[in-house]
Amino acid sequence: MSGEPTTLKFVSSNRRVREDRRFVAGHGRYVADIALDELLHVALVPSQHPAAKIKSIDTSAALKMPGVVYALTGEELAKAVDPLMNGLDTPKVRRYPLAVNQVRYAGEWVVAVVAETRAQAEDAAEKVKIDYEPLPYVIDAEEAITDASPKVHPEHGTNVLLDKLFVWGEVDKHFAESPRHLSFRVVWGRNSTVPIETFGVVAQWDPWREMLDVWASIQMPKYPDQISRALRIPTNNVRVHQDVDVGGSYGVKRGIKHTVLASHLARIIGRPVRLIEDRLENMRAGDAHGPERIFDVEVAFNDDGIVKSMKMRALDNVGGYAGRSPFQLGKPIGAIVGPYKIESVQYRAMATMSNKAAQEAVRGFGQAPTNYAIETAIDKVAAAVGLDRLEVRRRNFIRKEEFPYLIPSGTHYDSGDYHTVVDKVLASADYEALVKERDELRASGMMAGIGIAACLEPSGGNSSFEPLLNEKNTTTTWMDSCRINVDGVGFVTVTIHTTSAGQGHETLAATVVGEVLEIDPDMIRVVRPDSLASLPSNTPVGSRMAIMMGGACYHAALKLKAKLTKIGAHQFGLGENDVEYAGGAVSDPKSKKSLSWAELVNIGHRHFHALPEGMEPGLETTHVMQVPTGTKLPENGRVQMYPCHSFEFHLVLLAFDPQITKPEIRRYLIGHDCGTVINPHIVKGMTLGGIAHGIGAALLEEFAYDSEGQLLTQSFMDYLLPSSHEVPHVEIVHHCTPSPFTVFGQKGSGESGYLGSPAAISGAINDAVSPLNISFSKLPIRIAAISDAIAAAQATK
Repeated sequence: MSGEPTTLKFVSSNRRVREDRRFVAGHGRYVADIALDELLHVALVPSQHPAAKIKSIDTSAALKMPGVVYALTGEELAKAVDPLMNGLDTPKVRRYPLAVNQVRYAGEWVVAVVAETRAQAEDAAEKVKIDYEPLPYVIDAEEAITDASPKVHPEHGTNVLLDKLFVWGEVDKHFAESPRHLSFRVVWGRNSTVPIETFGVVAQWDPWREMLDVWASIQMPKYPDQISRALRIPTNNVRVHQDVDVGGSYGVKRGIKHTVLASHLARIIGRPVRLIEDRLENMRAGDAHGPERIFDVEVAFNDDGIVKSMKMRALDNVGGYAGRSPFQLGKPIGAIVGPYKIESVQYRAMATMSNKAAQEAVRGFGQAPTNYAIETAIDKVAAAVGLDRLEVRRRNFIRKEEFPYLIPSGTHYDSGDYHTVVDKVLASADYEALVKERDELRASGMMAGIGIAACLEPSGGNSSFEPLLNEKNTTTTWMDSCRINVDGVGFVTVTIHTTSAGQGHETLAATVVGEVLEIDPDMIRVVRPDSLASLPSNTPVGSRMAIMMGGACYHAALKLKAKLTKIGAHQFGLGENDVEYAGGAVSDPKSKKSLSWAELVNIGHRHFHALPEGMEPGLETTHVMQVPTGTKLPENGRVQMYPCHSFEFHLVLLAFDPQITKPEIRRYLIGHDCGTVINPHIVKGMTLGGIAHGIGAALLEEFAYDSEGQLLTQSFMDYLLPSSHEVPHVEIVHHCTPSPFTVFGQKGSGESGYLGSPAAISGAINDAVSPLNISFSKLPIRIAAISDAIAAAQATK
């Protein structure tokens, strides 16, 4: 951690989030607000089959409808564009924005109809006639990996996209030496983030300048690169306007197929084209579902509850296409033992295709399901040895004096004090009183339970899970950047180089720069230029922006501060170390002479003759930030993935009437250590939102398919989100162990609540039903599942 500045004035202070004003007042500028002359609209014709050959498509009736301009098929599109990128080395698993020759899930886009209005396009889409030949299909992941299963992509030869076995440490030896073993299966249901704003894109092609302009609600690394690659045009012919507000994402706003489709249409029609998903398109074919994962876990432990080794197989059902989703099995490798001192691990990562919608990156990128499996293991170990769940966690936690701590898979955890965080939460909750309250609820006839979960949030990612799972990928950097300009009058403009989905990047950048330059952050303007005017960035993924963009802002500001100091020292005829910088002014402590911010700026912009020899005029600095600790490719299956590891401890009291079985969360406490907090309001919002997200994953949300391959949950009437009735008041207990690898000691916080809350709520329900000797091993745990299990248990008495 840098030593400058030592006293923080703006960082961690209770300052307003500057973006809130325009959002709350309804003055955000989203992609649907982009109005261009002669704008056309797209409606999509979906497949009703989970698998079928496309024998013929007749668009003639649609083209005769009022306002219709064009109707595009996948076959025509595939001749003009390249397949969308796959993350893995699976060249025969090709994906285009529209199905080509065959559909692979119900809802997949087959034809795009373009018209003067969206309503006209939708009416015409209903006139498109498609002759299908239904094919065998597979929905279940276990069935999909068998040789007898129908092949989603027959030319690939198998449905398995990824099957890698990692062994870190002496697993066999530890299992042989351990007196106790247990094994279990848990299942994470397919859910996602479902932002209020669906994905949208507007594309405009200028044939005379050969320039594609794109406005989109994206959170997508390498977005211009992928557009240009698919459209076969140079990247600097693509201009992505990054000043569009994004109405929520948490990973899923990728939209590359939407963008390639709209951009191609704009290019061939010669008019701007807008494609904005409706809710139905978003839920069944937005390529935005999250992990659907089966875990088979074995653990070896002793009579004291000390876990020595773990074997885990994770089988993910990624749907009809590859994309980046298999990588969601890779990120958990960076925290594969959670906060525990498990000495060896065997991890088999498997991703299989099926005839379901394709997955995308979702908050935590696969870490939340893995945490659910690990925390379930700890609960089961405690039950097996007859110890309290808290005590088993305490015994297995890494201790604060052991940091930096090397886990078997090759990652050093940076810092932490897990025992203290737990103690603070228990004290805040009055744990004994909480247990008493649970027992009183039980005595009154209610079913009540306490849930406990600890978890880590890897943050600041360097994407090294990509080369770990795909040796042809040799990426070792995942940079972010900042540019600072001081104009001739002295006003400061900070340029950041990505879109924002409500994470408060403008507040973050202004706070960090203001802290270093010692000027009021409210005086700093933060802008986001288009992609052609931007420095390198990899967008807000992996809880990285406080670390990476914050770090870039810090170092760019330090460079500017050094330049101002050098200008001031030169005027005084002194060395840089002989003057003082404070509040934007430079002074000579001996003579008491001082140059104000305005005077320094004036010299920098207008008095070249007064600048130190060799200094360029003007006041502009840039910094491109490399991921701390991320410098190497994996070696022997081991890699340093993320530089920082936040810690969370969740404690939940939950109760329900055994007849009604609707869980009610009575208390929810979270102990949160994300190092130095840059803005408390933003971190609080992230934490509360993450917990709400986790409550949905634990109790309500699932993209459920029937046995015929049809998505059953296609609206918010079926796909249930937690409302204010389900999300309780959350008590946040803060703790701070600064990271040694970041400029202020900050760590990531964007995924925190979500990573642990499903495991905690599951644990609470299992504690509640434990008197009946039943338990649940699949999320979400719906009301119907609880009532059925209780009825079955009571029937056997």
